Formats: sequence, C-alpha cells, structure tokens
Amino acid sequence: MKKTVLFILASVLVFCFSSMSQTKTSQKVIKFVIHTDYGDMKGFLYNETPQHRDNFVKLAKQGFYNGTLFHRVIPQFMIQGGDPDSKTAKPGQQLGGGDLGYTVPAEFNATLIHKKGALAAARTGDEGNPKKASSASQFYIVEGKTYAAGSLPAKYTDAQKKVYETLGGVPFLDGNYTVYGEITEGLDVIDKIANVERDRADRPKKDIKMTVKLVE
Repeated sequence: MKKTVLFILASVLVFCFSSMSQTKTSQKVIKFVIHTDYGDMKGFLYNETPQHRDNFVKLAKQGFYNGTLFHRVIPQFMIQGGDPDSKTAKPGQQLGGGDLGYTVPAEFNATLIHKKGALAAARTGDEGNPKKASSASQFYIVEGKTYAAGSLPAKYTDAQKKVYETLGGVPFLDGNYTVYGEITEGLDVIDKIANVERDRADRPKKDIKMTVKLVE
C-alpha cells in the first residue's frame, strides 16, 4: 500500500515568530540543540504539551534523529524533518511517508502559536485522521512571514497579534497542528535551510542532515 505523505497544508498563507517565550512554568525546562551544516538551532520544549515533549525526549535520547534529513522545505513557510526513511533515502526519492508505527494525541493550546521558530508536529490529513493525531517523529519548524496589522482574527490576544505582525509565523495552522516547542537561537539557520535549492517535491537537492541532542 502506498504510504500517506505527512504534510503541512501548503495552500495556507504563511507568517512567522517572536523571541519572547510563549509559556511560563515552574517545571524544569528541557532544552535541545539541532545541529546542521548550516548551523545550530537551539530551543526548548513546552511543558504544556507533555506527551509531545516526552516523545521528543525519548527519541532524542535514543539518537533517532541523528542522520535524518530536513526533507521538505518551503520558503516563508517551514522546514520539515524526522522521517525515518530519510536516513537511507536515495537522491530524488520522495519522502514524508515514514513513521514509527504509532501517533501522539493532539495537544492543542491556544497560548502556543505558530510563530517563527515554533516547533510543531507533522501529521497525516484530516480525512483519515479526524482527531489530528501527530506523527511520532516528523516535525516542522516555522519560518513564515509577517502579517498585515489588523488582518488577524479576533481570537488572538494583542500580544499574539503583535508577534505575527512584527516577527511573523503561520497563524492559519493554529489549532490544526500541535506546537510543542520553539527555537530561541539560530533563527537565521531556519531561513538558510528554507531557502536552499529544492526539487518539485520541495526536497533539498543537497541533503541536509541533522543531529539532535538534549542540553542539561
């Protein structure tokens, strides 16, 4: 059976991010670093999304992400990676359908938005996934773009609107994909990766491998 490609709706307009934290918590903050040939992206995981947090931690400790690719990149939108099939993919092979045999239940939180640098879970489409459960391993990091002042829905707080208007993100993905962390250092690396030369399937023509480590 042909594998279903995990995707982020590319028909949606895109927007981007704020350097301020989206969450305050007294719990221990788990930090991570994603290393690529284009530089390092440093960030942390949200305690408000514990199932996604713990799953990412488990995979990072196992070294699962090491050697996987950023296999789908779209300028002013996002960079996607974490497909297990990407570790052994041949040049030009379409990726996005790999999985680990399980999903993570959606953990939507109105305070956690798709600002630039947001770390979120990819998933299969609504038709076969009405509960919007997340891929166990595939994730994306938002690049996005700024949004015109006054054009955002009333559901957003003034602070959230300011984030989208000044630093940008992808607001139309809010409430559809689980955001579970953010990049705080290396936003320029996101831009570099999002704008590399790519093929018709949005896979970079030159492989971009990653390693993911937790930071104590």
